[in-house]
Amino acid sequence: MSPITTNTFIYSPSPTTLNMAPPVASNITTNTPPRRAYVTFLAGDGDYWKGVVALAKGLRKANSVYPLFVAILPDVPMDHRQKLMSQGCIIREIEPLYPPDNQTQFAMAYYVINYSKLRIWEFVEFNKMIYLDGDIQVFDNIDHLFDLPDGHFYAVMDCFCERNWRNSPQYQIGYCQQTPEKVQWPEEQLGSKPPLYFNAGMFVFEPSLSTYHNLLASVKITPPTLFAEQDFLNMFFKDIYKPIPTIYNLILAMLWRHPENVELDKVQVVHYCADGSKPWRFTGKEVNMDRKDIKMLVDKWWEIYNDETLDYWRICGQCSVAKQLTAADTSTSTMAKSNSRYVAAPAAA
Repeated sequence: MSPITTNTFIYSPSPTTLNMAPPVASNITTNTPPRRAYVTFLAGDGDYWKGVVALAKGLRKANSVYPLFVAILPDVPMDHRQKLMSQGCIIREIEPLYPPDNQTQFAMAYYVINYSKLRIWEFVEFNKMIYLDGDIQVFDNIDHLFDLPDGHFYAVMDCFCERNWRNSPQYQIGYCQQTPEKVQWPEEQLGSKPPLYFNAGMFVFEPSLSTYHNLLASVKITPPTLFAEQDFLNMFFKDIYKPIPTIYNLILAMLWRHPENVELDKVQVVHYCADGSKPWRFTGKEVNMDRKDIKMLVDKWWEIYNDETLDYWRICGQCSVAKQLTAADTSTSTMAKSNSRYVAAPAAA
């Protein structure tokens, strides 16, 4: 089934939304406004904006017909917002969301902010969205994933073999759902085999206010665990989760942990989540980062990031972009009323 397309992005911005639609394909009908979009998440004043810029350009190179929303926290500085808007991103500011206070040692200290991603279920002007982390790149068109049957949560299965899983029973016994035949799950010792577990860097979901309110209510009473919102989402959606192939979220550790499960020439989405693999920080010195396949994927990311022909502001003209950016020079309502500092993330495990 072909995705519904349109040449006009019909959308009424809320007071906390800065709207600039990316260009769309030319083989277009105009009778149906889009109800689909990509969405990513950005927080803080660090360098992750570079990943989002590359993602926007990657979707454009892949000829996606759907816009890219960026759900941002109030601490994202204005110059970073402007960089994203100049690449056709649609900015929507969201309030931070925190888990209950406890002594959880997350796998990564910054994971505490990732609970704010749950706010995207409130984007109910869309009936289906694809979430992509900012350290993901799309190398081929994946718009067809919007046509997956409704009523399910789609994502790629994770791998349990890296050291950041060291506190889990899976890691401790050498079990991985990517190769379950190699180490059998000992039910007599550990109980029933755990349900399939997905990586939450990429997923296909359906925004819903009822789901949104249930998510927020559940977060308030669910103690945080090692992988923060990813564990929470796996728990919440376990009954409707449907795995999709690895090509839609290649976690780089798969290249050295389960190479037999990877057909690199068919991969459409790459997730640069391994230690040292962020292309905009890449040195090649960290463990496994001197591999030829890793360097090739990092080079492919840079080719897109540096490709000036993919710059939205060049495509649509500087004048029209400048008009949009002028509207971004004042703080949004959320920023104006939020002067508090963010809580410190727990120390990394």
